[in-house]
Order: sequence, then C-alpha cells, then structure tokens
Amino acid sequence: MSERDEQVGYDVHGTEAKWLPVWQDLDLFRADDASPREKKYALTMFPYPSGDLHMGHAEVTALHDVIARYWWLRGFEVMNPMGWDSFGLPAENAAIKNDAHPAEYTYANIETQFESFKKFGISFDWSRRLHTSDPEYYRWTQWLFLKFRERGLAYQKFSPVNWCPNDQTVLANEQVVDGKCERCGAEVTKRELNQWYFKITEYAQELLDDLDVLSATWPDRVVTAQRNWIGRSEGAHVDFVVEGRPEPVTVYTTRPDTLYGATFMVVAADAALAAEIVSDAQRPALEAYVEEIRKASDIDRLATDRPKSGVDLGVTATNPVTGEQIPVWASDYVLADYGTGAIMAVPAHDQRDLDFARKFDLPVRRVVDVPGADNPEETYEATTGGGAYVNSGPLDGLTDKAAGIHAIIEQLAAAGTGEGTVNFRLRDWLLSRQRYWGVPIPIIHCPTCGEVPVPYDQLPLELPELKGADLKPKGTSPLAAASDWVNVDCPECGGAAKRDSDTMDTFVDSSWYFLRFCSPNDDTQAFDPAVVNAWMPCDIYVGGVEHAVLHLLYARFFTKVLADMGLLEFREPFAAQLNQGFVINQGKKMSKSLGNGVNLGEQLSEFGVDAVRLTLVFAGPPEDDIDWAEMSPSGSLKFLTRAWRLAGDVTSPAGTPLVIGGGDGADVPLRKHTARTLRDAAELVEGYRFNVMIARVMELVNATRKAIDSGAGPADPAVREATEVVAMLLSLVAPYTAEEMWERLGHPAGVARASWPEVDPALLVEDAVTAVVQIQGKVRARLEVSPDISEADLEALALADDNVVRALAGGEVRKVIVRAPKLVNIVV
Repeated sequence: MSERDEQVGYDVHGTEAKWLPVWQDLDLFRADDASPREKKYALTMFPYPSGDLHMGHAEVTALHDVIARYWWLRGFEVMNPMGWDSFGLPAENAAIKNDAHPAEYTYANIETQFESFKKFGISFDWSRRLHTSDPEYYRWTQWLFLKFRERGLAYQKFSPVNWCPNDQTVLANEQVVDGKCERCGAEVTKRELNQWYFKITEYAQELLDDLDVLSATWPDRVVTAQRNWIGRSEGAHVDFVVEGRPEPVTVYTTRPDTLYGATFMVVAADAALAAEIVSDAQRPALEAYVEEIRKASDIDRLATDRPKSGVDLGVTATNPVTGEQIPVWASDYVLADYGTGAIMAVPAHDQRDLDFARKFDLPVRRVVDVPGADNPEETYEATTGGGAYVNSGPLDGLTDKAAGIHAIIEQLAAAGTGEGTVNFRLRDWLLSRQRYWGVPIPIIHCPTCGEVPVPYDQLPLELPELKGADLKPKGTSPLAAASDWVNVDCPECGGAAKRDSDTMDTFVDSSWYFLRFCSPNDDTQAFDPAVVNAWMPCDIYVGGVEHAVLHLLYARFFTKVLADMGLLEFREPFAAQLNQGFVINQGKKMSKSLGNGVNLGEQLSEFGVDAVRLTLVFAGPPEDDIDWAEMSPSGSLKFLTRAWRLAGDVTSPAGTPLVIGGGDGADVPLRKHTARTLRDAAELVEGYRFNVMIARVMELVNATRKAIDSGAGPADPAVREATEVVAMLLSLVAPYTAEEMWERLGHPAGVARASWPEVDPALLVEDAVTAVVQIQGKVRARLEVSPDISEADLEALALADDNVVRALAGGEVRKVIVRAPKLVNIVV
C-alpha cells in the first residue's frame, strides 16, 4: 500500500488487483446476439498498435465507456467491441530498422495494449476481438475488393499521384495535409503511376444528401468538413475544338455565363492532354516545365498568391460562342485530376486567370459590369460580383446571373457544344500503396488475359515472409522483388503471369471493421447480414475529429455499396457520433521535444485507474481539449475515497424497504435528492454532459455524508439508497471504486449489470423552490415559495419582503418583471 493509500484508508491498487480477475471470470460484457433485450451498439475507433496506450486512448475510451455502461444499467443488450487496425507503415518501418518482420512488432504491441485496456476497466466484449492484419480478416477485405471490382467500383488507371518520398508510397488526396504527408510530414511530390482506385465519386451525391440527416446527431464540424470535401457545384460542360485534335476538349465551369470573356485556355501541365496536344516545337519546353512542377504539392499549386508560370502549347482552341481562336497554355495552377485537366480562362473575373494573363500578356475582356468596380482590363483586379452583362452577345443587358447561366446553357445545347452538369470536388479514392505491410491486392496480371482476379476459393492471398532489407521500398513495392511470390501461373490460361505487387491503403481495412465485429469468427462470409442488420447502424461512434473526412467518408461509402449489394438494410453506418478533444499539457500538444509529455502509465501508478478516468471525464465537455497541467487526479482520488467511505458507513442491511415519511421523516429530503440525481444523470449522459453528471454525483455524496453525520444516521434506508445510487453512477467512470462500494453494501459482484432504479414520481415533486429577487440586477432576497405560485402572488411576496423594502428605501418602482416561480426583477 502506498503512503497516499495509508493516509486515506483506501487501497487503490489493491482494489484493482482484487476485481480485475473477478471481472474476467464474470465476463459481464459479452453481448448475446440472441438476447430478447433491445440492442445497442457502442463503437469507438479502434487503435493502431504503436506502443502502449497513451493519454489520448485513455480519454476516448473513458468517455465512450460512460455511454456503454449506462446502456447496460438501463437494461439494453450492449455490443461494445474492440480490435486493432494493425496493418500500416509504423510496424513496417520498425521492422526495417530492427531487421525483423512487421508482425513481431505489431502483435507484441497488441498484447501490451490488450493488457492495458483490461486494466483500464473498459467494458469491451473481448470475445469479438479482431486484428486487420490476420489472414482470417483480410481474406474478406480481398473478397470485398473483388466484389467492388465486379460492380465497376474498383479500377486501375495511370495518373499523376501524390508521392511521399520518405515513406516511398502514394497517398490519397485526403492524406495530404498542407502539402505534406499526413503520417510523416514529408513534402509530397507527384509521380505518374498505374494505380488502383475505388469509384467513390459514384456515390458523391448520396454521400452529400445523407449529411442532411446526419447533421442532427453528428458534430457540426464533421458534417461541414464532409460537405466541403465532397464539394458539389453546378455548372456546365463546354466543348472547345482544339487545333489538330479530332475530339473536342470538354471544360467544366461554374460560370458558363462568362464564356464570352474566355480569351485563352489553360491545361494542367502534367495532364495527359497537355502532352497529347502540344506542338512539336513546344514539346521540349513542356517536358522541362513538367519536371520542374512535380516538386510542388496541390495545395501550393492552387495558392492564389503563387507566382504564375506556364508554357505556350503552340496550338489554339475555338471559343464555341465567339468563334475566336484562343491560345492554349499549360500551367501548374490547373490540376490534372480536376475535370478533364483543362479550364477556360476568363481573366477579367478570376484573379488567378488575370495574374496569368498579365504575366504572359494575354487578352482580358470584361463581360460583367460590376457596379462600383473598376475595369479589370485596366486595373488587373478581377471583379467577381454581379452586374449587367456586357460584351456578351445575346446576354448583353441582363442582370440576373441565374438567367444568364440558363441562357448560355440553352445556347450551348442548341449548338451541340455543351450542357448543364454537376461537378464534385471529391475524387476517386486512390487505394494502392507501394509498401509491404498491408492487404495484398488480389489481382494477377497476365500478358494474354490482362487483369485476372485471384479465384475466391484461393483467398486469402497471404503476404510472403519478408524481413529487414527485403522490406525496404525502392520506388516500387517490396513485393515486386519477391520473385517466388509475385511470379505465378495465370488462373485462366495457365501461362506465366505476375501478381499485383501493391497493397491496399489501411483505410480499406477500417472501412468495414464495424461490420465484422458483429460476427467476427464466421469463416464462411465477411459478416452475417442477419446479425449485422440486427445490431446496426451503430448507435454511437466515439472518436477523434481528425477522421472527419478520411475514415468516416470511406466507411459511409462502403456501407452504401454493401447496401446496394443486398447485404445491409441500412445506408449509413453510424447513427450518432461524438468527438473527443485532445489531451494537451501546459497549453501545447504533448511532445518529447517540448518536454511536456504525460505518461499514462505513471499517472495510473500514482493515482490509480479510477482517479485518472474520473479526471478525464470530469474535465469538461467531451469535445473540449484537456490541459493535464490544470487537472487534479489527486483531487479525484480524494473524492473517490469519500464515496468509498460512505459504503462502509451504511449499517442498514441490503434490501431494507423504504417508506417515505417513515419515522420522523428525516429520510425524505435525501430520498428526493437521490431521485433528482437519477433523473438528471439520465438526461445528462444522454446529452453527453458527462462532467455535469459527475458534479451531481458529488453533490449526492455530500448530501449523504451530511445525512449520516447530522441527520438520519447510517441506519436510515434512505442513506443506503443514496449510497447505492452513488455506486451505480460511479460505475460509469470509476468501476473499481464502484465495485468495492457495491460489495461493502452487501451485494454480489457486478454493479455494472445492476438495474437502473425506478424513480418514484412523487419524489420529484418540489415542495418549495427558491425565488431570487433582484433590484437593478443585484440580488436582494431569496424566497422559499411553492413551485406553482402565481406571478401576482410572487410579486406581492417580493415587494413585501423586509430586505427588499430596505433596499428600495422608498424609491419609486417603475417596473416589476416576474418569472414565476424563480425570479423577480425590480426596476427603480
């Protein structure tokens, strides 16, 4: 026993050692698929196994556990699973450094985290544990890939892709943050590679539309982030005939009404189109320019303050409404994956186009006369507001933008040179990775048969055993050099062929794991649809806002595809979502270099699991950041000790009946306090106001202690009732203390599965409330009044109160504002 424990009389670590094996034997949280009780699915984002648990893991699981344990107490059958997102770069890089296999690092860390999770007392159902790097799991990831491919939703194409020179792999657009690799922070460049994509754009409109429903139960910032990422815009496709090209180039624009002002065209320099249409004379200049711009990220290229650069492609295009021949240029401020990789430039009304025109002395033509704005042809300040159309043929004189857009689309459609359309910022999901520790893509490349899927009965296609230097990326996947694995007979013709050597993005693994949790040991299918449809969608999903776009968008996409395959009866995976903030220290993110790291293990050793959990949950609203330097786990431990002592002081036996008004009635105020606490606790947990719920429990502990010491005494049944409620509510955040209290109160182990007490409505009726009387905004009196007092009676009582009369001192009362039964405001 530590010195602190001796002082307070509560053996924190002894209590943990006592109850952990008991809970394991009781298996309190194993969800029963066949239970007749109403089901609840509580899900928290599963972790990557990089070392032991840290403060972030502690916070999110502590918050999540409040909800899961509350549902158990309320009589639901709760599925609360946990597993590990165990493929990925950290394990592979560690294996390269230590000349080991990534599995050694991965599974050792998993076991460390598993033991820590158990000690932390989270109510996970460990019978559903899974790891995405197990062949038993990724067999079905490969199965899903092939099913998506059969539906035309998985395809391969050559394109410029984001390349991380440090991790030696491609990245999806969502994994590039401010031009840097989301994982390692290296500057991202571009490479032209043949890569696999999921056609998430096929579901762009539905992904956007369903956010309207989710906005009621998802955090606003997550919904907004997804709306912005999907980025729907309405406009038109416009066909430009380019010199020397048989097919016109189609350009997407949200402002087809400004087409009369299009004085040149710009093509993404690294798009295939630029290389196709460039004149022979300009080809060397284009190739040199492309080499130069590959070093820039998409974020840099789109920056409005970036100096403009480009190459004249030596060809012209025909403006479809003016008939003019306009020059075609290549530049880096247009991206290859935006539409066709080409834009019509309207420099008078787009600043980037205008900067480019000024740099290369290209014509500028104003087509919207914005009131009060200077002429951009003279000022080189683009105008973007509304106004009358000028220099625009049949549009001249119109002032309604919507009418102008409609008119020009009709004109284009009649001429067969364009049509109205919708475009999305969202791009197809790039899932190929040139690394080893991931799911092998189950495709065989045959020179005769082309792309051939690995037969379903040969899944899983397992990774070969590579270690150390063999894992080092060399611009291609390490699997490409594993000749015994990559060289294979074609399943269709039997000829020599090669396996696809890329692996899948780990976000593919996490896009469906919540489905596998429902039937994790089924070796006949990815998941049992009947079981999944009984449990899902998840009732709550707790996790970090950093996954607002990446994981959450992909999981929604997967769910919709699987619903279309007839496997799911729902189209959104997560009915509600809760984001937790970050645990920081001294106002900054924890970092070894800053010397402000907080070691979770050390905090647990010093204060115990319950004190740390209570501190994290009590710190504030879940979405707020927690500065550990401002927290007091020692104060939490003192409170838990006070609660623990209550249970030891209760002398009435378990099961003692309660009678309101029995004896001298001393138990009634405490019983009312207990009832109100239970009522408030339910509302607060369901509203995610966990910190306020804890405050109510603290108030009940104080009221119970007061009753023991100066009122009803330890034998009063109301004291037992209050203490039992304290134990049950504390089980949501401090399970060890709650279990110890429950035993001291004479109950068998398992407070987490106790029944939520029914509250007698009579106990919630207030005999009196406190009405505050203010004069000129200052409190001058407090009156105990009936909860159903009329406004007139409350006003009369207030004006007659001695303290109010003295404060008025004969002054003239100009107005009395009454909000019965709690407020009277007097204006003099």
